[in-house]
Amino acid sequence: MYSFLIIVPDGGMLFEATGIADILQHANFLSPASTPLYQVTIATSQPYHVVHGQSGLNLLADASLNELDPGQPYDTVIITGKGHQDAERAEIADWLRLAAPHVRRVASVCGGALILAQAGLLNHRRATTHWRLLDRMEKEYPDIQVLRGPVYVQDGPVWTSAGVSSGFDLTLAMVEADYGFTLARDVAKELVMYLRRPGGQAQFSHYLPEQAKTPGPIRDLQQWVMENPRQDLSVESLAGKVAMSPRNFTRVFTRETGTTPAKYVEMVRLNAARERLEQTRTSIEQIAAETGLGSSINLRRVFERHLQVTPTEYRERFHSLNPAP
Repeated sequence: MYSFLIIVPDGGMLFEATGIADILQHANFLSPASTPLYQVTIATSQPYHVVHGQSGLNLLADASLNELDPGQPYDTVIITGKGHQDAERAEIADWLRLAAPHVRRVASVCGGALILAQAGLLNHRRATTHWRLLDRMEKEYPDIQVLRGPVYVQDGPVWTSAGVSSGFDLTLAMVEADYGFTLARDVAKELVMYLRRPGGQAQFSHYLPEQAKTPGPIRDLQQWVMENPRQDLSVESLAGKVAMSPRNFTRVFTRETGTTPAKYVEMVRLNAARERLEQTRTSIEQIAAETGLGSSINLRRVFERHLQVTPTEYRERFHSLNPAP
């Protein structure tokens, strides 16, 4: 039997922890073994064992973290979310730092990766987190190899997952690692979940291109680019619009926005294509032309490079039920 400790910081989404617990309990229900496969304990740093969820609901945990011995050999410790208080994050990170040598696996859901990072458990490892926190983790913890595409990452004994429900993908993967494909598949079928998401393991952030730090010609140019993705957006053309040499324009644009003109243009065009795939029935070839990507082949390459899915797969997953003609 594997023991799971789920640590739930205060003020987050409670269904992350309860969903993980339900998946593990379904593995127990579906197992032919006479003893449970998993024993689940939910812990909080809060007094009175009460976790306050952002929805206004509360969760009664099994224990407070200060009651638990970090030297106890849990099989797996999972932290769900990053919490909202620096003191709470520090307390959990300190406890994890002491516990890590005694457990087989340490894992995180969503912003919980930042607490693993604070504890030093992600140094020189590959990891992911919610797409809104990827830049922050990359900036604050340069020793971590931050992966932006996958919904979960395993690097040795450390597992990290992306936003919210991706913790369920991670948990099913752990069940499969522990007890095999058949049980993990049966749990997924029972809960009407994908064992593996179709179209690759990508998390799909809503991309908002970086804006210039201050009002002025560069920010105005960015707005024009977003409104005219099919125009000539070469460095030479853009530099001409703000009366700069291409070399000086590239330097100023990168300094003001944190990205190069070429990368900015590609992301603007990708975002424009995503919106058309979601909201219209326009053909992929026409979308490629309208967004300045030229051809369906180029469009596919951009989608596969940034989102790890094809445009067709993206449309199947995110199209509106009532798309515009």
